[in-house]
Amino acid sequence: MTAHLTPPVLDGAGAVYQQIRRAVARPILRGEWAPGARIPSEHELMDLFGASRMTVNKALSALVDDGLIVRRRRVGSFVAERPPERAVMEIWDIGAEVARAGRAYRFELLECRRRPADDAVAGLFHVAPGTPVIEIVGRHFADGVPVQIERRLINLDVAPDVAGVDFAKTPPGRWLLDNVPWTDAEHLIRAVNADDATAGLLDIGDRDACLLVERRTWADRTPITWVELLSPGAARQLVSRFSPQG
Repeated sequence: MTAHLTPPVLDGAGAVYQQIRRAVARPILRGEWAPGARIPSEHELMDLFGASRMTVNKALSALVDDGLIVRRRRVGSFVAERPPERAVMEIWDIGAEVARAGRAYRFELLECRRRPADDAVAGLFHVAPGTPVIEIVGRHFADGVPVQIERRLINLDVAPDVAGVDFAKTPPGRWLLDNVPWTDAEHLIRAVNADDATAGLLDIGDRDACLLVERRTWADRTPITWVELLSPGAARQLVSRFSPQG
């Protein structure tokens, strides 16, 4: 086992290669294994998990496809230098993103309540105080690892059907994309440090770097939703490609 890395542990759920995949991905996504760090060799993983070379190779190949590791012939496998990229100017569905990477997605609803917008919420959401809103807090997981905290406000005047949705079964972002057309969106992106509550929810260290995306959407100038998406900094990167206008 590479000396400076904490040995990964299987979780006992599903196929062995998927367990190995999750076990190696977990410390990478948490930032415990830094970019460029050499990960255990195939033989070390075979010995550690009592698995065949084919099984270990399949797990490592999946991690390459996930963009989490790179493999160098006759040298070894290393934590990828760049985390997965997301486009700045799109509204993405994290559940679909996780599924495309071949990983198991889960959303955990932590809070959902209906209330009138107070002054603080009205200011965040650009609506009048007293506007009825749904407030939702939840966590997104990939292979059992928390990868994002979501705090969302939804304008009930624009999306009245949202009051009857069970968000324990349907993530709010996915429901909105499927059911509420939008015409304009705004992203505010910044780096923050995890406080105690964030660190506990994302299973990272206190004061660890995080990426915060704050998004607002409108339908013909009427606010639909405000959402704050908070992810471990080591696991997220945003990118935008554009051209000069003629």
